[in-house]
Amino acid sequence: MDEKRDIKDRADLLELLESFYSNAFKDELIGRFFTEVVPLDLATHIPIIADFWESVIFGVHAYRKNVMEVHQHIHSLSAIKKEHLDRWVLLFNQNIDEHFAGNKATLMKQRATSIATLMDIKLNHKGLH
Repeated sequence: MDEKRDIKDRADLLELLESFYSNAFKDELIGRFFTEVVPLDLATHIPIIADFWESVIFGVHAYRKNVMEVHQHIHSLSAIKKEHLDRWVLLFNQNIDEHFAGNKATLMKQRATSIATLMDIKLNHKGLH
C-alpha cells in the first residue's frame, strides 16, 4: 500500500474536492442538496470551493464570497439540519483520509468540523450567536 502524502497545493485540493463531490452527489442524506436544492455545476463550483479551502489551509486570499450567506440561502430553500452537517463532515473527512495524511490534511479535517459546527449554530440556533 502506498504511503499517503500531505495536501501541498491547489491541485491536491482540486483532486480532493472532485472525489468528495462525486461521493456527496450520490449520498442518500445530503446528495439532494447538490443535485436538487441548488444543483451544482462542478466545473464552476469546484474552483470556487478550492479558493475557499486554499484560503483556509494555505492563507491564500482568493475566496471572495460569504460562505455563511451562501448556506443561509440554501437553508431557506431546504433546511440544513445538524444531521446533514454531520454527514457532510463524515464524508469530507473520510475522503481526506482516503487520499491524504499529514498536518494539512489534519488541519483541513479540523476546520471542516469547526465550519459545520458554526453553520449549525448560525442556521439552527439563532439565539446562540
